[in-house]
Amino acid sequence: MSMSNLAVALLHYPVYNKHRQVVTTAFTNLDIHDIARTARTYGLNRYYLVTPSAEQQQLLQRVVNHWDTGWGATYNPDRREALSIVKVAASLAAAVADLQQESGRRPVTIATGAAERPGSLSFHTLRERLQQSDDQYLLLLGTGWGLTNELFDRVDCILEPIRGPGEYNHLPVRSALAIMLDRLVPTP
Repeated sequence: MSMSNLAVALLHYPVYNKHRQVVTTAFTNLDIHDIARTARTYGLNRYYLVTPSAEQQQLLQRVVNHWDTGWGATYNPDRREALSIVKVAASLAAAVADLQQESGRRPVTIATGAAERPGSLSFHTLRERLQQSDDQYLLLLGTGWGLTNELFDRVDCILEPIRGPGEYNHLPVRSALAIMLDRLVPTP
């Protein structure tokens, strides 16, 4: 099943560090590969890696090209298929513009995080919207200590946090996305 109306963006800016300062985080190799594989498994057609750092953009593109069109593409075709949905973007605005150009419509932006926020959509509600709407959606995940409050103020909607049985709530972004997609994407 394809979720052609849902894409994901991993933002390395604007995010907080542990001191609540707005920073740009560095990407991890695991985030590139694991999120691409998860997104592709659940039928998403696009995964954006967002960073304003020109050096990080170049390095990210080099990694993606290695697996998508370089030697890695023939060495591991499964990895090639997963990495084929990855695009590097300098900003959230650039990712939104690219997705809008690709789909023909401005995506509905959905922020995610570990904290409760008023007016958040439940997974059930968002799943229904994804199934019943022709709108394009862009699910935003933050690195570091999460997306900034200013970003939450600018998005179209907010998804409820994932809750475990206890008080501790600090999932790795790769795990959080896998749980979110499992809850949002219908399976046969």
